[in-house]
Amino acid sequence: MTPQSEAELAEIIAGANGPLHITGGGTRPIGHTNGAALSTSKMSGITLYEPGALTIVAKAGTPVAMIEAELAKENQRLAFEPMDHRSLLGTKGDPTIGGVVATNTSGPRRIAVGACRDFALGVRFVDGAGTIIRNGGRVMKNVTGYDLVKLLCGSYGTLGVLTEVSLKVLPNVETTGCVLLYGLDDATAIRALSAALGSPFEITGAAHLPNGMDGEPVTMIRIEGFEKSVTYRAGKLRDLMKPFGEVTLQIGETDDGYGTEKGWTWVRDVTCFVDQPGDVWRISTKPSAAAALAAQLGATAVQYDWGGGLIWALMPEGTDLRARLGTIDGHATLIRGKADAPTFHPEPAPLAAITAGLRAKFDPRGILNPGLMN
Repeated sequence: MTPQSEAELAEIIAGANGPLHITGGGTRPIGHTNGAALSTSKMSGITLYEPGALTIVAKAGTPVAMIEAELAKENQRLAFEPMDHRSLLGTKGDPTIGGVVATNTSGPRRIAVGACRDFALGVRFVDGAGTIIRNGGRVMKNVTGYDLVKLLCGSYGTLGVLTEVSLKVLPNVETTGCVLLYGLDDATAIRALSAALGSPFEITGAAHLPNGMDGEPVTMIRIEGFEKSVTYRAGKLRDLMKPFGEVTLQIGETDDGYGTEKGWTWVRDVTCFVDQPGDVWRISTKPSAAAALAAQLGATAVQYDWGGGLIWALMPEGTDLRARLGTIDGHATLIRGKADAPTFHPEPAPLAAITAGLRAKFDPRGILNPGLMN
């Protein structure tokens, strides 16, 4: 089913007599759920764009590429740098803005500007009873009442089906600089990233690849802004990083893949795991615990982002990573694979009770992506 309007979507949900499998562009099939397929991909188009107000409003099925192209005309961007899962998951189609918001998909720049939910200003959605609900606004202003916008972000369609989203956008940057360290072990790399993030130089990317594009370890630290500022801050950061090992500095785009837009896209989309057999897990933890935690995994490969706060792990197929690790200070999500384990990390009992209560209110029949986040 591919409704072409919000009213048609509401009618379908209200009349449904069984579970529904909610999708957007079909590029992020994370987790398992049953039911009749219901796609929002036909509800597409930018309904409002005010560059001066730094806001854009689009229907949920609007391709992310269309939004990025429109923003580029005004030298603006989606600052939270949403990941494209297609290569990692082997999917086709076009990622949609509704899918980005529903999954709260964010990239390396999250450490500096926040996640997708921090840029969401308003939403329209249809709940499990077929009721059309609007929350938030179309501009950056205070909104009273319950903040359903943040609630819908990352709910994976289990509370309601998004039909329209309003987002804050930011100006693009003039220059990008990158400080690169080579050959560091994981623990040293995390210490270097923590030192960089604790500096006053406004880091917008902090990643460590034990197996970089050339197979060798590389640690990447990004700085963005006006050219003179980037040059100054990157130079100071290079000096700060010298005690950790071999350091190079790159300002602007060059033929070298590291530090360029291509290099950060490679980090964002976890390209090093593409076409590699095995299960892919996404682990959020505190950076100070990242290297030790990764050492326990027995992983085929790992990648660190967010200064070590995000670990991507490629595991042998069927590995229950949570059972192997036991209790951790964080949570692990199965992004790709066949492990006999829930997709999402089990919630503590008090939080699970709140979650169940919310779902009972927004989807009393339990028909929207049932079981996906349980």
